[in-house]
Amino acid sequence: MPSYPRTLTAGDSGLVVEFGAEIDPAVNRSVYGFTAVFEEASIKGVTELVPTYRSVLIHFDPLVLPPKKLHAEVRSALAQLENDATGTALSATLYRIPVAYGGEDGPDLERVAKHAGIDAERVIEIHSGGVYQVYMLGFLPGFPYLGGMDQSIACPRLETPRVKVPAGSVGIAESQTGVYPADSPGGWNLIGKTPVPLFDPSKDSPAAIEPGSFVQFVSTGPDEIGAIRAEISAGGYTIPAAEHSP
Repeated sequence: MPSYPRTLTAGDSGLVVEFGAEIDPAVNRSVYGFTAVFEEASIKGVTELVPTYRSVLIHFDPLVLPPKKLHAEVRSALAQLENDATGTALSATLYRIPVAYGGEDGPDLERVAKHAGIDAERVIEIHSGGVYQVYMLGFLPGFPYLGGMDQSIACPRLETPRVKVPAGSVGIAESQTGVYPADSPGGWNLIGKTPVPLFDPSKDSPAAIEPGSFVQFVSTGPDEIGAIRAEISAGGYTIPAAEHSP
């Protein structure tokens, strides 16, 4: 059995730092703690850091940063992470995303309810009652992979994926939930929709939600959804956020 953390070579300009073999909140906290420490070090020759569920891929220029020197920097960052309790803490930001559940915005809500053996309102209560950890972004730019969904509302993917899932759609697939940031084909069960754009390439920080933060969905009525849409169109809307202790 391998011991963690460990490093793996990824070609001549990449190094993977693994913190575990499973999808686990504690492992993910180490991933983002290490990423924060390494970013703060501003090491010359590091071109990009790509954090995932359980590892960090370090892209580097070997002509500027020799592998031996990079390994030394990794060891130093790991030691700092181990000695600094704050280094392993996730971002304390909790984003509250408004969602219109059911109807045209959530055409598969009844399917999820039937599979779970409960009514649709209970599905909404369970889904909006959870606090979800943003493990990583992927699949589409800004698509948050969320952990922590109540397994009682887990539901298999659609047998036939949709050709087009509208941007903002909130879905469930097996034991995961997430939000489509752009129009896309997809096979997730759509239970609602948010008017909040999760990815805007024109902004300095295109992704509205950062990995390592948390998300809670808020069941929101049509009048308030309409008001939020108007704020977004006017450029004055900000996702409600609060401090969160993991």
